[in-house]
Amino acid sequence: MSFKAAAVQMCSGVDPEKNAAAMARLVREAAAQGATYVQTPEMTGMLQRDRAAARAVLADETHDIIVKTGSELARELGIHMHVGSTAIALADGKIANRGFLFGPDGRILNRYDKIHMFDVDLDNGESWRESAAYTAGSEARVLSLPFAEMGFAICYDVRFPALFRAQAVAGAEVMTVPAAFTKQTGEAHWEILLRARAIENGVFVIAAAQAGRHEDGRETFGHSMIIDPWGTVLASAGATGEAVIVAEIDPAAVKAAHDKIPNLRNGREFSVEKIAGAVAGGVAA
Repeated sequence: MSFKAAAVQMCSGVDPEKNAAAMARLVREAAAQGATYVQTPEMTGMLQRDRAAARAVLADETHDIIVKTGSELARELGIHMHVGSTAIALADGKIANRGFLFGPDGRILNRYDKIHMFDVDLDNGESWRESAAYTAGSEARVLSLPFAEMGFAICYDVRFPALFRAQAVAGAEVMTVPAAFTKQTGEAHWEILLRARAIENGVFVIAAAQAGRHEDGRETFGHSMIIDPWGTVLASAGATGEAVIVAEIDPAAVKAAHDKIPNLRNGREFSVEKIAGAVAGGVAA
């Protein structure tokens, strides 16, 4: 059963209430275009580099305005509403980078906490240490929905193909990668990583992104994308500013891709042996 999916591109600031209002406006626009599944970016609720300022406005899941608004939008519009992620205060003082999928009745169908933390020093001087504030997730899930089997990832997770392969082997037909990719790494790798994850697993990839210069000074890459199992970009947004992109998703295309390239079926167990670079009497194989 095919369905219309939308990826909502945002430029979230430091005020969760303003971001919730922007999310609502864009999600309604997506639903008006016929989308029955709508995804927002990573950190929909707030992008704030000042951790003290961020903690001052964070809420737990039951009081978070993005969670509340996401549930209300799903119920109002009768859609599957995917908040790509938002920062959720945990009881131990740390934070979860948590995504939520709401059903058309507004109920939470799935939570996903980002597994891989972006701890890196870039050559343009940017330095990120997500693990200093965030608690990493440890559980991947494939959710059975009326229209598709869906897998979940967030941003930096896209650089870890084993996560996507495990979900594909478990039956995922659509992979989701909401993100707030930095401009530098996005220019280098964003599209090629998304297309690679789609091609190597024969799945659709939907990736809603943050885009542009944010209130806290960071710059994100944008270029939200929807990609088919053959690696074709079905829809994409620009580098800056808000956008809504929509594409038709037909899970039958996943089976067709797997029939043409049956690498999920043909995978084999193997061992890895590390050997010396030179072997007496010959050359190492």
